[in-house]
Amino acid sequence: MTEAAAAVDPRAFRSALGRFATGVCVVTARVDGEALGMTMSSFNSLSLTPPLVLFSIDDRALSLPLWERATGYAIHVLAESQQDLSNRFARPGGDKWKGLPSETGVTGAPLLSGAAAVFECRPHAIHPGGDHRLFLAEVVRHAHDPDRKPLLFAGGRYGALHPGEVGPADWPLPIHY
Repeated sequence: MTEAAAAVDPRAFRSALGRFATGVCVVTARVDGEALGMTMSSFNSLSLTPPLVLFSIDDRALSLPLWERATGYAIHVLAESQQDLSNRFARPGGDKWKGLPSETGVTGAPLLSGAAAVFECRPHAIHPGGDHRLFLAEVVRHAHDPDRKPLLFAGGRYGALHPGEVGPADWPLPIHY
């Protein structure tokens, strides 16, 4: 551990990170016939060419060895009406899939309905990152519903966009180039 890392209080660091609002995703995969699913907010775009995204999983996750063997993932950006689905997949263990309908996507990962966006991906690379594994994934198919607003998470709570408070994005910003 570096001297700088040793000086950072983990609880205060986590609290500070909680000021950054994120979307909420459920990532799914199927390995040896077993459906996997996990709620996470560690989802980011990475590259347009090739189309890459990333997510991370804690090294302590019991299902990590299965995720590392997955040949496809589906990343569901949850809609603001899907808090129950987020909570279902946030719990460790148990039968998260009981009574939940799904279809199989092009990469073999289970697809859930009602998401604001879905990215079907195949593995690109897996890298260690501190106490997590970083999963880089190449998007092979995606879809979104412009009428569904994303579920947000900040400060340990769910949130939602408020109508009229969000202006159009002026992308790409000059700082990106």
